[in-house]
Amino acid sequence: MDATQIDIMPSTGTSTGLVLTETAASKVKSLIDAEGEAGLALRVAVKPGGCAGFQYDLFFDNNSLDGDIVKEFHGVKVIVDRSSAEYIDGAVIDYVDSLSESGFKIENPLAAGGCGCGKSFC
Repeated sequence: MDATQIDIMPSTGTSTGLVLTETAASKVKSLIDAEGEAGLALRVAVKPGGCAGFQYDLFFDNNSLDGDIVKEFHGVKVIVDRSSAEYIDGAVIDYVDSLSESGFKIENPLAAGGCGCGKSFC
């Protein structure tokens, strides 16, 4: 898996950051290009909900708020709010396109468990 590291946590020496694979970055770029709106970024957030307690929220945004962590790589800007960053430190976001599944897949070492549908974690 070819990945690019995005440091999303304050530099404490223990943070491994968020990793976005090259495949995921390529897919995000193509989706942003299809939107046709300059300045869009991928916002990665964690919010309460789902069957296991938390769920990921990936969406396009053209605003960064005070306290957001913003990184750019492979022509894609990623925005993470600080409260979400603590839940996804070390997570890998990949894009899968196969016969059995298609979409963004998040492997999160901080998740203690998840639900059967794979859309939420605890």
